[in-house]
Amino acid sequence: MLEKLNMVIGTFFSEAGLGLIHLFADFDLNARNIKRELAGVEKWTEKDFTRVSLMLTKFKYSVNSHAGDINQLKSFLARRREFLLRLLENPNLLEHEKFTELLRAVFHLTEELDYRKDFSASPESDYIHLSADIKRAYLLIISEWITYIKYLKKHYPYLYSLAARINPFDESATPVVV
Repeated sequence: MLEKLNMVIGTFFSEAGLGLIHLFADFDLNARNIKRELAGVEKWTEKDFTRVSLMLTKFKYSVNSHAGDINQLKSFLARRREFLLRLLENPNLLEHEKFTELLRAVFHLTEELDYRKDFSASPESDYIHLSADIKRAYLLIISEWITYIKYLKKHYPYLYSLAARINPFDESATPVVV
């Protein structure tokens, strides 16, 4: 069961999650700090994973829906709507509450953005609401990515190698083995 679940989680990150991390980071005014903490994952030990997980609970995120390209985020999510729906229908995910919560948050954000046709007419109160929705999904996706990377390191070193080399928090990341 755990194997199937992690295959689904891996598919999520391949098809949507890594792109979402990049897009969400554009909305976080403190993204530079989180990127600094999460770069270099290829060298992490068990102690590093524990340290980073604790740090994430105390990190001061500053998500502002004006900071990134809200239309680009809307378009990205719209193109992946069917994929996200299929994931929500997967019965294996009922066993993994954190990942299910992540999917709910991402799908909720997808719906929120889809219902808005013109962001230029939105009042500031709506932007504040969207900032909270982005932040919710952003925090959940970072936490789930760390958990997934830790799982890969322990069980699938070859998958971990690629995941570490394409780390979405490392701006110099490259899939090329150097």
